[in-house]
Amino acid sequence: MNRKRLVGLTRAAVIAALYAVLTYVASLFNLAYGPVQFRISEVLTILPIFTFDAVPGLAIGCFIGNLLSTVGWVDLLFGTAATLIAAVLTRRLRGVRIFGLPIPSALMPVISNAVIVGLELTLFLPGVEASLAGFAVSFASVGLGELVICLALGLPFWALIEKNKSLKKLFD
Repeated sequence: MNRKRLVGLTRAAVIAALYAVLTYVASLFNLAYGPVQFRISEVLTILPIFTFDAVPGLAIGCFIGNLLSTVGWVDLLFGTAATLIAAVLTRRLRGVRIFGLPIPSALMPVISNAVIVGLELTLFLPGVEASLAGFAVSFASVGLGELVICLALGLPFWALIEKNKSLKKLFD
């Protein structure tokens, strides 16, 4: 295995581990699973802007983080799919800026999770009405949590990496 590939695998593994650990920390405060989610791990969803290695890293980290999900196996499937789709879209939109900020990239996890996890909760979470109204509530609650994390924390995290040569070099 060449050095470049080994560095990429290591970077993906570190991102996966960080995502999983931060998800477990959020779960200690009942903020990682269910209709109200403020996963601090979602701040890492901005990383595909800097490196492709974040795409598999985030998906694997989400899968591992969802092993403790109160929704069960369904969250392993839907949550991981939402994160993978968001990471791919974040990566594809990495060069698009609004007011100099990668806002479209930062919104991809918000949209993906609001739709996919919102649907998951509507269909599989006991106590959530399986209807358009139930989906609207799940969509809004998941989306709001994602919006706060991805924009209020994710964009400053992006700026920190973008402006710090030492941090940015970690992703080159």
